Amino acid sequence: IKPRILAMDRATQMDEIRRLTASPDVIVNSVNAVTETGSLVIASGSGSQLPGNAGGAARAIWIVGAQKVVPDLGTALRRIEDHCLPLENARAMESYGWPSAVNRILILNAEHQSGRGTVLLLREAIGF
Repeated sequence: IKPRILAMDRATQMDEIRRLTASPDVIVNSVNAVTETGSLVIASGSGSQLPGNAGGAARAIWIVGAQKVVPDLGTALRRIEDHCLPLENARAMESYGWPSAVNRILILNAEHQSGRGTVLLLREAIGF
């Protein structure tokens, strides 16, 4: 749905854009950190991708680089602030001309529906 959403008018179709992104059939995403106990941590400036990850999508697939595995939730939150945010901020400034921020954080500890989520943990470092 990304090409469709990018082609839509933000001024007149924002409600439709919000509905489309909140409940896709399948979401493919990454996370900012994975704790050793299996919690997934996702930070967001706008929150637009969080509903699908939180349960709005029927299926979720998270592709995660091995460098994102951390011991605990405290380390995950520090990773977001100290590592991810500066890199995302630089990317956002180059792409959009405005800074990024950590305005929302989603922590997934388990899936309510068995089989809904799949984590593909890659042995290589991908993303930040």
